Amino acid sequence: MQYRKGNTADVAFMQALALAAWGRFEPLLTKANWQLLYQNLNSPSTYLSLLEKGEAQVVEDGDRLVGMAFWIPSGHPDAIYQADWSQIRFVTVHPDYSGKGMGRKLTEWCVEMAQQNNDHTIALHTSEMMDNARHIYESMGFIMVKELEPRLGKRYWLYTKVI
Repeated sequence: MQYRKGNTADVAFMQALALAAWGRFEPLLTKANWQLLYQNLNSPSTYLSLLEKGEAQVVEDGDRLVGMAFWIPSGHPDAIYQADWSQIRFVTVHPDYSGKGMGRKLTEWCVEMAQQNNDHTIALHTSEMMDNARHIYESMGFIMVKELEPRLGKRYWLYTKVI
């Protein structure tokens, strides 16, 4: 497997990966909430806006994109994230590659990027649907800061790590 910097030429592959990976949550959501998530996953603007703000790392196995994560440097506050925090967004691993350490490696890359940027805190949000991811984040020293407003009918939490 090859880890490399992602770019705009990868967007269609990012969409396909997201649909393959996040599709496992369809049975856990109402039809309306799945449609909202599907529209977000299937929209090129989702990935282009993240690439405009930050950087992506992707994982390829041959000609297949099987993992990705986005790192957003501090200076991009929104309703969840403070201006002085780096952000980890959209850590995604194809189901065929689950449990092989790829999610951890992608998250570690984001932390390294934040350190190189001299950011002092890195943050992410995750949901009750993502128990495996929450376990990885907590084992890496991320601390749950607060519960967020529900999204897609599910509980979400904000996690941070001082670096």
